Amino acid sequence: MFIIWIAIIGLIVWAVTAGVKSSQNAGHTSGPSAQDIARSRYARGELNKEQYEQLRRDLA
Repeated sequence: MFIIWIAIIGLIVWAVTAGVKSSQNAGHTSGPSAQDIARSRYARGELNKEQYEQLRRDLA
């Protein structure tokens, strides 16, 4: 009976630490930066020069 309780507590500790680690990594993306996206949108013609320059100032 004692071993079962140790196993249950161990699983709970493992689940909590795994959840904390995954939530800490949730904010880290490996995608393009906001400046890269703005540059791409300007290159595709979705933004005019004034809009692009304003975005660059805002993001700097």
